[in-house]
Amino acid sequence: MELLSLILTFTPTLLLLLLIACSIHVVRIFSGKSITSKDYYPVAGTLYGLAFHWNRLHDYLGEVVRRHGTFRLLAAEHSEIYTTDVRIIEHVLKTNFENYPKGQYNHDIETELFGQGIFSVNGAKWRQQRKLASHEFSTRVLRDFSCKIFRKKAANLVRTVSEFATTSKNFDAHDLLMKFTLDSIFKVGFGVDLGCLEGSTKATSFIKAFDDSNALTFHRHIDPIWKLKRFLNIGSEASLKKNIKIIQDFVQNLITKKREQTENRVNFSDKEDILSRFLVESKKDPEMNDQYLRDIILNFMIAGKDTTGNTLSWFLYVLCQNPLIQEKLVQEIRTVISDQGDRASVDDFLANITDEILEKMHYLHAALTETLRLYPAVPLDGRCADKDDTLPDGYKLTKGDSVYYLAYAMGRSHDIWGEDAEEFRPERWLVDGTFKPESPFKFISFHAGPRICLGKDFAYRQMKIVSVALLHHLRFELAHADDERKKSLTYRTMMTLQIEGGLHLRAHTRAI
Repeated sequence: MELLSLILTFTPTLLLLLLIACSIHVVRIFSGKSITSKDYYPVAGTLYGLAFHWNRLHDYLGEVVRRHGTFRLLAAEHSEIYTTDVRIIEHVLKTNFENYPKGQYNHDIETELFGQGIFSVNGAKWRQQRKLASHEFSTRVLRDFSCKIFRKKAANLVRTVSEFATTSKNFDAHDLLMKFTLDSIFKVGFGVDLGCLEGSTKATSFIKAFDDSNALTFHRHIDPIWKLKRFLNIGSEASLKKNIKIIQDFVQNLITKKREQTENRVNFSDKEDILSRFLVESKKDPEMNDQYLRDIILNFMIAGKDTTGNTLSWFLYVLCQNPLIQEKLVQEIRTVISDQGDRASVDDFLANITDEILEKMHYLHAALTETLRLYPAVPLDGRCADKDDTLPDGYKLTKGDSVYYLAYAMGRSHDIWGEDAEEFRPERWLVDGTFKPESPFKFISFHAGPRICLGKDFAYRQMKIVSVALLHHLRFELAHADDERKKSLTYRTMMTLQIEGGLHLRAHTRAI
């Protein structure tokens, strides 16, 4: 519809030029791609054909890879390889890491949203941010501060859901969990209390702009004229531009205020939130201006808000579908916490949930990991070949080709996980009751190789704290209106795996 609207606005001359440009584009898609060569992966269509399957993209790609194995889709300037082959993924993400950066193609698509942040850049900028972020994530100051925030926000979440339980009202768990993670990440990242769970609306426009920008940016992959639309500032690109401005203005305002707070302070190195700690580093490096800081922090926030909030939403969904597993988790929690269970308030209860206690909850760790296996936070990701290469299965690819690994499809692959791959079964991660990890190239939810997610432990800690708080105090089931959605609940197609249309639950207070 957007393309038709664009065509109707052109004069006959401009329309002719557009048709010529489209014809040239089609020729470029099919020329020079070695389509019939047995040295290259079989072609399963064009990139733009994915538009017909966009609302169920990850399931469709999974169906194609099950039929053909690793396959190619053709684009104008390159081919795109899609795979679930663990050998190829290890080759791209580790063995031949230097040959597979993010690539200019992906950088062009994502730069408005990610800027010069760690998800988008390569080379020296990536190494600089990686080193700095690695140091910050390893500090005890940040770990202790973040845990304190997670406990406080989790207590707020329990109180909010308990009110729905008391009044027997249905509620949108996905909405609440996204507010919880946004509140948490803003406090840890910026030292700012948004108060989303308490009903504050000051971040409402930011939240919508953030989610819409994610979806609009991802859609560029199948839009052959997105650059033209950006140039003319029309359609989806006009919407993206407005949303990006809302995001950047919101974050810039926080950075400006934080800088003003630090100007007259002699010792600022002991501050706990991430922005404050990056501001200390920026005094040593003149290149770390406000725009660079904004990009770094936004990338951190994208990683912390969407991934954790979405995973917790899918976690509650699968627990409602598997009530026996939900009760088994409750039993583990109560066994491990022992005498902590009869404390008077949720705040007192959470104050005593230490890292040592969380580490004993192997079944909880397995259940969260099983959720990520089936519902990976980033369902599709990839890299771009810097030069010609031959992959482990003997097939070749050309400089500029992209290689995408399908985390969502991998989680459902019988070849990787066995005949019960599509079942939610936390026990697959346990050996004699102890959690046993798999190769990160098989369980790819936190990426792998040199770019493996630095916030993995950070994310698990947050998810465990809120899971313990919720399950200890409340029992969950799908709302009656959702009975027909048990098999049809799906995702919004964007960079992250977000539940489409919310997750409507009913909660019941547990006797403690």
